[in-house]
Amino acid sequence: MPHPWRCLRPDWMGPWAAWSSIKWGGWCPCLWQEGWRFMILEISSNPGHSVILQSSAFLSLLPTKLFVSTPPAFLLWLLTVSSHLRLGQEAFSVHICSLSEPSFLLFPIPAACHCLPTWQVRACLAPLDKMQKMAELLKLVEEHEEGAPGAPLLTDSCLADNRLTLDVYPDGCCRLLQLFERQLAEVVQVELLRLSSNDHLLDAALIILPYLKRLKSLVLKGGHVRDEFGSCQHGSLTSLPPGIGTLRCLTHLDLSFNSLSTLPSCIPYLTSLRMLLVSHNNLVALPENFGSLSKLTFFSAMKNQLKRLPQSIGELAALEELDLSENVLEHLPEEVGNLHSCTELDLSGNQLSSIPDCLANLKSLRRLHLHSNLLVTVPASLASLPNLSRLDLQNNFLRAVPPEIQAAPFVHLRGNPLGEAELSLQADESSATELPRLFLASEEDSFTVTSEGCEVFLACGIRFYFPPEAASDPLRIYFRTLAPDPQWVKLRHHDVLLSKVLELQPHGVKFQQEVEIWMPYASPETLHEREVVVRTFSGQSWSDLRTRVEKSKKDVARCSVLHFSWFLVVSRLVQNECKVSTEGTLLFSSVDPNIKVTFPPGVTEETRSVKLQVLPVSAEEIAELTADAGCKASPLLCLSQDSLVDFLRPVRIQLPLPLGVTGLNLDWSRLHLLCGDVEGQTWDDITNEVMLELTHLCAVFEVTHFSWYWLWYTTKTYIGGIAKKVYERLRMYQVNFIALQRKKDPEQVLLQCLPKHKVDPVLKKLQDRYRGPEPSDMVEMFEGEQFFAAFERGISIDMDRPDCVDGRLSFIFYSHLKNMKEIYVTSPVDRKGQAVKGQVSFYRGAIPESIPEDASRRRRGPDSLWLATLPIKLPRLKPRWGETSTSLNGFSFPPLNLGNAETGYLTQANLLSIARRVGADWQTIGLNLGLTYQQIERIGYNNREDLDKQILDMLFSWAQQNSEDPNCVSKLITAMKESGRQDIADEVESIIELGRQKYRESIRRVGLEQESSTEDSAIAMT
Repeated sequence: MPHPWRCLRPDWMGPWAAWSSIKWGGWCPCLWQEGWRFMILEISSNPGHSVILQSSAFLSLLPTKLFVSTPPAFLLWLLTVSSHLRLGQEAFSVHICSLSEPSFLLFPIPAACHCLPTWQVRACLAPLDKMQKMAELLKLVEEHEEGAPGAPLLTDSCLADNRLTLDVYPDGCCRLLQLFERQLAEVVQVELLRLSSNDHLLDAALIILPYLKRLKSLVLKGGHVRDEFGSCQHGSLTSLPPGIGTLRCLTHLDLSFNSLSTLPSCIPYLTSLRMLLVSHNNLVALPENFGSLSKLTFFSAMKNQLKRLPQSIGELAALEELDLSENVLEHLPEEVGNLHSCTELDLSGNQLSSIPDCLANLKSLRRLHLHSNLLVTVPASLASLPNLSRLDLQNNFLRAVPPEIQAAPFVHLRGNPLGEAELSLQADESSATELPRLFLASEEDSFTVTSEGCEVFLACGIRFYFPPEAASDPLRIYFRTLAPDPQWVKLRHHDVLLSKVLELQPHGVKFQQEVEIWMPYASPETLHEREVVVRTFSGQSWSDLRTRVEKSKKDVARCSVLHFSWFLVVSRLVQNECKVSTEGTLLFSSVDPNIKVTFPPGVTEETRSVKLQVLPVSAEEIAELTADAGCKASPLLCLSQDSLVDFLRPVRIQLPLPLGVTGLNLDWSRLHLLCGDVEGQTWDDITNEVMLELTHLCAVFEVTHFSWYWLWYTTKTYIGGIAKKVYERLRMYQVNFIALQRKKDPEQVLLQCLPKHKVDPVLKKLQDRYRGPEPSDMVEMFEGEQFFAAFERGISIDMDRPDCVDGRLSFIFYSHLKNMKEIYVTSPVDRKGQAVKGQVSFYRGAIPESIPEDASRRRRGPDSLWLATLPIKLPRLKPRWGETSTSLNGFSFPPLNLGNAETGYLTQANLLSIARRVGADWQTIGLNLGLTYQQIERIGYNNREDLDKQILDMLFSWAQQNSEDPNCVSKLITAMKESGRQDIADEVESIIELGRQKYRESIRRVGLEQESSTEDSAIAMT
């Protein structure tokens, strides 16, 4: 009598029997579990592929162990039953890795069961490498679980209302895999799932997603992890499983902050998708079938590398919001004009030189963002869009705009060369190659410009472009970079300095055509809702230039000028401005469109310029600064104008209500409108002096003069005093001081003042070469505030320095500059017998004029200037050099004066001081100075077993050979840099700078300095 299972075989194997690679293999005699028997299926496939079996059966089992039999060609999945058996489930899938020989599947069958329903089975082939990778990932999950026995057990609380928010957990993917195993019935019902793509088990989790058929919202975002510099790290996601395309219920998909270079091929098959976000990836193109997403209403692909758009984009008939900002688009297809439902289109930050007339077909369009492109023209038909309320054309190359566009109150044109004559030759790469190029070395400080024009590159990264005929006669240009001095570099509130000061001479010379300047600057990674501008000093005041930011290897600010003076780069609050005439106008904030100012007709008799700036303040900041979670505040609004006369009619201002407060639920007694003076010293509560009107999310009021305006929602009574303290704290930086000593040379000390979020990354960079105490406690400083470092308790600075005042090193704190100096210290204490335990203390300098009165008052008194103290230890040393500077163990050195009087000398004493720092690098330095290998070998042999003599012999041999060379000091600096000894190069430059200052002072004393130079210096110090 045949075995009952054999009899059943034709019935339940239906579709399998037609697939010849699956064969009945009988029962496994070696495995038995009470109530169960294991059926063997022999499965084979083509070499290099694997088999995926999917069944809709009443048995649902999950693979939990992977066994490799002998020989290794056989891979066996053992499906254990125990707690993993699920009855009455909808789906079951088994992934079987196969090589060139058959594999075996052990399948558990209830022993008491004599009949099985018909199984709906389908089989498909998949690449072997993917199956092997999946097996490795599943094994990794097991290791993760075994390695974390103390991890909390998952509870049903992870599943709430068919939502799984797992991106808040560092092991979110592991939790999903555990849930899928233990709570399968609940997981397959999930409608919203959030995972972090920074999770190392992401690939394992992706395998599960195609089985979540009810999924409506899927978020796989990166940016949950920060690197050592505090920047968000992109996720590891580069593709999606093809099975994602079968999720018919999916309406929302967020793949932002990942590493996608192409859009996953499964996405166009998500026919129900309504919202798609792929911002902050590396996409260079969209697929041609992208238009198949017919239900898409929102699409964001900002911050990618898109060069073109597919023609099918015009098929997105339901699309309402399209964000393609900060890509590299050069043109738009005509099909964009078919997006008739589009209400907001953002194309800012691309490389568009023109836009097609078809945009005039977008009758539903309300906001069109085209700022920061290369536009030289815009079609007049844009003015006919009936619903348009904002057209942003800022920072383009528009020299003329159609009158109907320029007259519209919702058009923003700041940052365009309107009305300026077009240059005959543009400073782009194609034209620049036709002009002479000058590459200057670090020691050069001047160059000559002729009528031919030229392009000049400085060693520090600054670049100039002089178009032909900019200078009619040959002109010698002098340049230098200066440390910013707060006495004359005046920063406004909330400004951040991003560069040193560039001085260009001769001052006042007018060029025939605009000269372009490119200035590199420190990238303001932590600054948001700001803009970068070049600021110039006219001799009387500072003003901002129209600036274009270019990003490549370094961030560069580009501007055009007709005169030379002083220049620097700053980050300021985004500034929106407009001209107000008797007809009135409307001014919006580009930071927060809910902030707007309405000027009615007759508001002024003469046209005046109005500027608007917004400082966003987060709810977390307000809660932290006030120590009251109930305090809430709106963004801070600053309004200014170029007229001292108040407006003739009230100006209507709209401010958003504080976050979480609406016009329907607020308590009027807790709402306060504050008005601050220009310096933010006084904040008056004017709630009862104006007529406040509330909408659902905004407050509207009218004023006749401009100032700072701030909405607060709190139970506090004296809100003006609280706002004053909060405003003061918003301008402060929390900083730490570090004092590190070089491991190879403890006499070299690095001092630096850092914002607290930069301390750990900087220390990590320096830990291989430096050591020292822990950073100081946190203190607070203002941008541009002066402080000093003083060495105490037996330690002093080893040499004269131009930045040394009364024995103390002078610093100026700028949050985005280095605020770092390396100096050499010494001690009068005899270190032959003992180490010297000293310290370095940091003190505040003069109180800046811009510091609020309360903060200034707190900084007076004998101990109020002290900031921090850190220990410095000079180890016990044997004497290396004699006390006299003319001999060392028989060595004698002739007097030396390297350089010249104008640039400063390097003397014999200076060379001896430098020799102390050289150490084992002396041979490399000697070769870079131009000494031959034979000379180096002879010096080493003649002074064998005495490193000090080798260094001195090398250094003074070179000095004697080059004593007549006027450029020998520059060669010494270059050789030190090429040898990796920037510290010695900096020391030499400090000596030379001190010599230059002394030379200029001596010339000034005898009255030989040119009159123009005297005037320039006087202007600079006013």
